Amino acid sequence: MTGEKLQTIAQEVSACTRCPLHRGRFRAVPGEGPTSARIMFIGEGPGYHEDRQGRPFVGASGKFLDTLLALAGLQRAEVFIANVIKCRAPQDRDPLPEEIETCTTLYLFRQIEVINPRVIVTLGRFSMALYLPGEKISRIHGQPRTIGGRLVVPMMHPAAGLHQPKNRPLIEEDFRRLPEILARAEREEAAAHSDSDEGSASDSAQKEGDQSGGRPVGEQMSMF
Repeated sequence: MTGEKLQTIAQEVSACTRCPLHRGRFRAVPGEGPTSARIMFIGEGPGYHEDRQGRPFVGASGKFLDTLLALAGLQRAEVFIANVIKCRAPQDRDPLPEEIETCTTLYLFRQIEVINPRVIVTLGRFSMALYLPGEKISRIHGQPRTIGGRLVVPMMHPAAGLHQPKNRPLIEEDFRRLPEILARAEREEAAAHSDSDEGSASDSAQKEGDQSGGRPVGEQMSMF
């Protein structure tokens, strides 16, 4: 069912005409990855190669992303990769607010809801702004924040490491910390489930106690 929902969203993206970006695209880029992905990466938007192939991060930035994933002990096949906007912007300009609003509301946020990743890694300032508006990525990159019940980790876009070599060691170090961040997210999720289970058990015991006139459950009908 989850896979079918993602496929439906992808089909909607491929046929989308809700903003002017569709006029200049070769192919829309819905995103890709397994429905069971524990980590989701969100970039900015498709470039030339992505537009041609209909896949995210397949150009130079994509090759660097694969290298970064390896540093984190991850493979592309086990993460979900998407972008803020689903169609290439003219001359690779920055996405406009209305384009971001359309793509995120109609598609990206639905994908996140379906996949329900434990960790979201934002790549670049536009995806970071979805969760941390007004922040500077140079100041908070690599620092996980709990937002909406999951960990969000703002990181520099891989292109920043290609165009500005001084950023490369920073990006690599942030990726090396991802296993630790994922482990933290899983611990927090397990703790939340444990608290929920204990609360449910307590509620059930209280209900049974109420039905027995307030007597402890173990003392009910002890005459038998």
